[in-house]
Amino acid sequence: MEFVFHSTKVLHKYSLRSTLEIVRLYSRTTTQDAIDNLTRNGFVGLVGRTPLIRLPTLSRATGCDIVVKCEFANGGGSVKDRAALYLIKDAIKNGSLKPGGTVVEGTAGNTGIGLAHICNAMGFKCVIYMPDNQSQEKIDLLRVLGADVRTQPVVPWTDPENFNHQARRFAESTDNAVWTNQFDNTANKLAHIETTGPEIWQQTKGKLDAVVFSTGTGGTLAGTSTYLKEQNSRVQVYLADPEGSVLYNWFKHGKLERKGDGSITEGIGQGRVTENLKGAPIDDAVHIPDTEVVEMTFRLLHEEGFFVGASSALNVVAAVKVAEIMGPGHTIATALCDTGQRYYARLFCRDWLHSKGLVESVPKMYQQYLH
Repeated sequence: MEFVFHSTKVLHKYSLRSTLEIVRLYSRTTTQDAIDNLTRNGFVGLVGRTPLIRLPTLSRATGCDIVVKCEFANGGGSVKDRAALYLIKDAIKNGSLKPGGTVVEGTAGNTGIGLAHICNAMGFKCVIYMPDNQSQEKIDLLRVLGADVRTQPVVPWTDPENFNHQARRFAESTDNAVWTNQFDNTANKLAHIETTGPEIWQQTKGKLDAVVFSTGTGGTLAGTSTYLKEQNSRVQVYLADPEGSVLYNWFKHGKLERKGDGSITEGIGQGRVTENLKGAPIDDAVHIPDTEVVEMTFRLLHEEGFFVGASSALNVVAAVKVAEIMGPGHTIATALCDTGQRYYARLFCRDWLHSKGLVESVPKMYQQYLH
């Protein structure tokens, strides 16, 4: 039997969905619904409920159980799918996004990728503003997904030409468009209060001593820790910060001062405290240099089997440091944010690492695998 897909008719039909239809079709995203329903509903059903994996080599080395949420298992391939879904749901709920409308965001890439996937599934258009120093793989993927990608020179948040401010202005000047504002829209944090936190709690059966996350918008760290602290106030929450970010000094010394000159990591680190991060129940912070990030990236690949990006490696370095602080016998959770394929031309390239002075940070036995 042959099935013919009449793409034009189908796209037209679904672009005319009512707001009520969209909400009804895609509202079953609570953790318990996901647990109860083994058949997931459309692309949106692929957001959340990711595996929690124990890293055996690092767990043996530290005497702790170091467990990671495999966030690359989300449908769009990263932890940012969770925020993307909740940002769109929030815009539909408050009436700022109507059928056939346009979702606009400023992003380092992964939130945009999640938004683009979900916009395709729900019948919205997607416009992405992003800094021009992000990996070409993410830019190319966004365009393949149908997003209108507008790369911008890197300038600080205080500059009116910052990519986020440009996204806001474009949305304000466009009919039926919404700037989802991932940094300060706390629907981002809510995604992790309602999904990531409950999943970790259930998957560890409540036997959890600490969580540690790097932070870009602050949503993952703040939302997950808020939920877990409500379950057990003794769970320790650590902020992991890369070079060039202000958050380590903000937590340790109460000053928004950068520590280091900048990092190869993408999508994490900050120059300010976002609305999502405000009030997060953080107990301590660790600062992670790029040299340790690069080393861990290749250890995760060749010793644990995970092909992931630098932010994932930074999370795991931080989890190891927390294990050393707490001592053997504890369970520490973090996340593998996305896959290494999105950074293939940089992080796994000898010439690029050499340009950053980081080739020697790759363990010598693994340098032969650089391209």
